[in-house]
Amino acid sequence: MRIWIWLAGVSTLLYLGFWPTPIEPTDWQAPINKGYVKEFSSNTQLQALELFQLDNTAGPEGLALGANGVIFISSAEGWILRHNPQTGISKRWVNTGGRPLGMAFDQHQNLLIADAYRGLLSITPSGTIDVLADTVNGVKISFADDVDVASDGRVYFSDASSKFGAQAYGGTYAASLLATMEHGGHGRVLVYNPTDRSTAVLLDGLNFANGVAVDAASRFLLVAETGHYRIKKYWLSGPNQGKTEILIDNLPGFPDNIVRGRNGRFWVGLVAPRNKLLDSMSNTPWLRKVVQRLPEPLRPKIVNHGHLFTIDGEGENINSLQDPSGSYHAVTGAIETQQWLYISSLLEDKLARLDRATLKL
Repeated sequence: MRIWIWLAGVSTLLYLGFWPTPIEPTDWQAPINKGYVKEFSSNTQLQALELFQLDNTAGPEGLALGANGVIFISSAEGWILRHNPQTGISKRWVNTGGRPLGMAFDQHQNLLIADAYRGLLSITPSGTIDVLADTVNGVKISFADDVDVASDGRVYFSDASSKFGAQAYGGTYAASLLATMEHGGHGRVLVYNPTDRSTAVLLDGLNFANGVAVDAASRFLLVAETGHYRIKKYWLSGPNQGKTEILIDNLPGFPDNIVRGRNGRFWVGLVAPRNKLLDSMSNTPWLRKVVQRLPEPLRPKIVNHGHLFTIDGEGENINSLQDPSGSYHAVTGAIETQQWLYISSLLEDKLARLDRATLKL
């Protein structure tokens, strides 16, 4: 009996120490988590949400505001839905055949979509789908994540991880966990030029490149670097053109989408709070590999905590909206209308909104 116990113990140690994993963790030092303090002090402003069914779909990760106030919604099943704000009814419109995430309209009212499986897509008002970009420099765009359009028509979009493709690694959530655990800097921001239909790399070396948003005057681009708990600012014009700076860092959670709002503000979804275990292992790559070999329930995972905040182009004017109970969780971002704030989620099966009159903006 003892020999079998000994063999089982040795086998377990060998498995935890040497079994192949898809990740090759890098050594980095996570900043000390200050938690929910100052501007991010805990509150319950997201607990008064109004919820809407989604026509037998789920995962309303991305939102876009269309003509006549119609809200366009991306879903886990590949559907783009149109939500009527007057009736509260959402109906399926077009299926991309992939996993649409962030969305934005161009100057011709084509709906541009960062599709995690298919790349950068465009859907005409009549519903015709065109693949604008699925490779760059001969490399597949394997995790298109968010998108925005500048005044000159150029389209900026993120490729969250060129290593852990969303379709190849079990979906957007599973692939994001691998990329975060590795912290290998495989994220990129790409730019598509509609004039010659070319695609180029604007920024690379990012740890899970996520939300992107261009300011109203197209002076700069904001980029959420999810794995580093920060937002970067890339100058598109002016004396600092081509330069990158950190707009805000050491956030209390993982930043997801960034959406340009009103009066110079941007909305950022914090999809989950930071994980204490993950931070503690940041400078011990070998331990992250061991943890990756554990059964899935024992690995770090997101905690249900609804969180959304605003920020301006200087990293100021922060308004933090939270629901610590996580009744509507995995919040990815929001869009504003004159009356409402519509809120998106990676994992929920409903669309949420708040009356803007109740917010201190």
